[in-house]
Amino acid sequence: MVEPSYFKQRNYKNDIKTKEILSFLPVFCDEFFIGIESKTSSLTRLNYAQDLKTFFHFLTTEIIDFSDKTVKELTLNDLSRLTTTHIEIFLNYLSGYHFNEKFFSNNTATKCRKISAIRSLLKYFYKKDKLQQNISEKIDTPKIKEKEIIYLEVDEVVKLLNSTGNPKNILTKRETGYNKATKKRDLAIFTLLLGTGIRVSECVGLNVDDIDFKTNGFKITRKGGNQTVLYFSDEVATALGEYLEERLKNDLVPKEEKALFLSLQNKRMCVRTMEKLVKKYCLACFPLKHITPHKLRSTFGTNLYRETGDIYLVADVLGHKDVNTTKKHYAAISENSRRNVAKIIKLRKD
Repeated sequence: MVEPSYFKQRNYKNDIKTKEILSFLPVFCDEFFIGIESKTSSLTRLNYAQDLKTFFHFLTTEIIDFSDKTVKELTLNDLSRLTTTHIEIFLNYLSGYHFNEKFFSNNTATKCRKISAIRSLLKYFYKKDKLQQNISEKIDTPKIKEKEIIYLEVDEVVKLLNSTGNPKNILTKRETGYNKATKKRDLAIFTLLLGTGIRVSECVGLNVDDIDFKTNGFKITRKGGNQTVLYFSDEVATALGEYLEERLKNDLVPKEEKALFLSLQNKRMCVRTMEKLVKKYCLACFPLKHITPHKLRSTFGTNLYRETGDIYLVADVLGHKDVNTTKKHYAAISENSRRNVAKIIKLRKD
């Protein structure tokens, strides 16, 4: 299949940013990034580049063993001198540090991601026989505290969809004005996210010709560039159909614009814009809940698991490569189901 132009442009921009960062990194990093290109996404490589930049800056400014060199001057021989103690000091450093006169702090999840970049680098050169040992095997990963799954209950989903179509008394006067122009689009977005569980990046990447109303199916590009076909309900089809009818009647939309969801400037919506859209409505409807597009995805996953009890189906539809990821997120639902058994089974009838 031909990769949609949106994803080509996104990947191209990520690769350009990665190359810019690489110009500041040690020369051996060029080989590493070429080596992992076929196995990683453009976003993963960009994150690795940013994380390694932070790590090498730390080495040359905070560790006396490497302070006689600039980042660019570091060699594979320097890499071989790394110890687990250096990594432990780096983890502590990440809790709060200054870089380019700005202060940064990292939570546990971000620390784990940075350690993952270092691990990948060391493992790569160890497998290439350019490092005598792989100390990454001895690095302990910070333990991430499991977060409670936040999702919308059935009545909350109804409230959100009703409010999107009729936002009286929940939005400001200015926001209500915008709603008049985007009501059908916004309702289609919320209905699609809640009805299929797709990621916000997958949603903004949709084109008009990705939708097939004959089968109620649509083609999406997953993380990593793989394409798959998912299916939607008649309720989702109705919301999409009404929005598309309005979109196709808009003479201001350039003929070459293929994006399904458009901004007020008649261009493809970006991830940030869609995130703000979700935040606006959800904050107005549920001021005590922090609802993001990912929470809408969790809502779909929770409902699907409750209805089917099939964790493998949930993993497949959500696009999880590892079912253990799905099990981890939805284990709490299984626990609640097991607890309910105790209430259902009665040994003595009243």
